[in-house]
Amino acid sequence: MNDNSTLQMRVVQANELNPLIREFRLCAADGAPLPGFTAGSHVRVRVRLADGSLDWRHYSLVNFSPAPDATAKPAEYVIAVRKEEPGRGGSQFMHMRLVEGDLLTIEAPTNQFPVGAHSGTAVMVAGGIGVTPLTAMAARRRADDLPVRMVYAGRSRELMAYLSELQALLGSDLTAHADDEIGKPVDVAALLDACGPMDELYVCGPGSMLHAVQQEAESRGWPRERVHFEVFAPALHVAGDSVIEVVLSQSGKTLSVPADKTILQCLIDAGCDPLFDCQRGECGVCVVPVIEGAIDHRDHVLSQTEKDGGKLIQVCVSRAKGARLVLDL
Repeated sequence: MNDNSTLQMRVVQANELNPLIREFRLCAADGAPLPGFTAGSHVRVRVRLADGSLDWRHYSLVNFSPAPDATAKPAEYVIAVRKEEPGRGGSQFMHMRLVEGDLLTIEAPTNQFPVGAHSGTAVMVAGGIGVTPLTAMAARRRADDLPVRMVYAGRSRELMAYLSELQALLGSDLTAHADDEIGKPVDVAALLDACGPMDELYVCGPGSMLHAVQQEAESRGWPRERVHFEVFAPALHVAGDSVIEVVLSQSGKTLSVPADKTILQCLIDAGCDPLFDCQRGECGVCVVPVIEGAIDHRDHVLSQTEKDGGKLIQVCVSRAKGARLVLDL
């Protein structure tokens, strides 16, 4: 361990799970014991981008063992990385440049997506690589002898990593939804119809899946506490994004926010000290009041009523619909 939070790891095995996903097994470089982790945890991995700069990416820890102490004193960490095209460069490093025997710097595990010990069924909804944190969460529920079922969606069975391991763990409590077989996305309404009043949802996958589940749950009056989620990648700029002007009413500063940067990044660059955490639009920490301007909401925290009100923005992912926003900062 380098300091209080980083670990030097060695890649002891790298496996191609399918053409898009590569699995890494990591052990401490000095052979020291690894910190334990709880189901749903992730580690941040330091990656080298194409321009030579260093950055961090977070990857969920995979576990299929239903033994009660399986993650208390792990001999290794297992992560799986989807190759993104074009992506931001992190997955390219993990897929193209990292080989067995290489050293990696990571941060110790943290958990922003814990699974509860509630008596109702933990209904897990996975989309693609979003299955990774749910593996350990399903195993934890099995270890605690609590009800769990999972709907796992992917483009095809060939591209659905860990499908056989989940079938062994969950049996009939697993539903595999391959788009090329079914011909349409997961029926979210039917999924919620099958839930009991004590069941809770755990969703990890693309933003479109998460949005569909959140909208359906909200339309049925489900409290937010019953829908847990994690977005497996930060929001990227999308086609049509352009430079926007952000005025900070309290300080009088005006910021120019490029298409490929977030409002949060520009606030930090300008010497402001905004509150933030996940930078993926899912924790709600970076919410800021809006005085003027239309908001392009891209977060997964605000309710539809709050979004329609147009008075709050999550500055880590959301932008202006027009050319200008005035924030109460």
